[in-house]
Amino acid sequence: MPSRDYTVAILGATGAVGTRLMEQLAQSKIPLKQVKLLASARSAGKKLKFADQTLTVEEARPEVFENVDLVLASAGGSVSKQFLPEAVKRGAVCVDNTSAFRMDPQVPLVVPEVNAQQLKYHHGIIANPNCSTIQMVVALEPLRQRFGLQQVVVSTYQAVSGAGRRAWQELLDETQAQLDKQAYTPEILPTASDAQHYPIAFNLLPQIDVFETDGYSHEEWKMIHETKKIMLNDMDAEAIKVTATCVRVPVVIGHGEAVYFQLADHTATVAQLQAILKQAPGITLQDDPQHQIYPQPIQAAGSRQTFVGRVRADAENPGAFHMWVVSDNLLKGAAWNTVQIAEELVNQDLVRVP
Repeated sequence: MPSRDYTVAILGATGAVGTRLMEQLAQSKIPLKQVKLLASARSAGKKLKFADQTLTVEEARPEVFENVDLVLASAGGSVSKQFLPEAVKRGAVCVDNTSAFRMDPQVPLVVPEVNAQQLKYHHGIIANPNCSTIQMVVALEPLRQRFGLQQVVVSTYQAVSGAGRRAWQELLDETQAQLDKQAYTPEILPTASDAQHYPIAFNLLPQIDVFETDGYSHEEWKMIHETKKIMLNDMDAEAIKVTATCVRVPVVIGHGEAVYFQLADHTATVAQLQAILKQAPGITLQDDPQHQIYPQPIQAAGSRQTFVGRVRADAENPGAFHMWVVSDNLLKGAAWNTVQIAEELVNQDLVRVP
């Protein structure tokens, strides 16, 4: 690791992911010279704890990025588009947790366990993938490396915190209202920007983000094309077929995914897959159905790991398997993966704009 200290700015420090970015950065191996907390004008002046310090939130403006080495951003796509190019102009390297730059061919889309080698091609901005994509590719990549991967069909069970703090609160308020037999009008889910809103308490919503013209939701589109870009460096690659159905469930933290996958090598066995997953970085194997041991969101919350279980062969298709994948969508799916990318940039001495 280079022997220098870094000035790090957190853009969107007051949000659900921003608070976790602070926690993960405080626990990271990055040698820190200074930490700057940035947010909108209405949050400027707030005092927040970072490690053993109390820091004052500053309003995000182009000039605050002067002398900043790293920017960790999670303040929404429009904010990232506005400020990250300004930060890069001033010499900062930015890791963005929004969708603003993910499909830009000049921006690496990185999950460190899968494609950390792509970091060396950055031009000042690195994109953090969608939370649901991250945990799936962490689980699939070690199997792809050993046996090849031809097809993925994933159904997600995604927590409301993935839609932000207001959606999180909406679930709690709706639940209490239903228990009290009170009326409640949903305002956020399935997605705040759409015309119609439905309750999430005691319900399932087969819509995450807006619908595309082909009937897929944008979340499903992201999972398909981000998986291809991360694994094959081409968002439209045909070598792996990917499809997704994304569902919002009344869980606060922790996405679950039922993943069906077809391997190229049909000699693979469940025991081999379990052995590979057990040794793979970032994965905790919880797979003992005889003793009812399998991943659960309530147990994954607060962990950086991706949990995998229910690994089994498909009874009808040779070379095909199923597994159940769970991860904290605010940590590995967002804050920890972002800080993990920053650690890799430091380790590879890539905290510089080419």
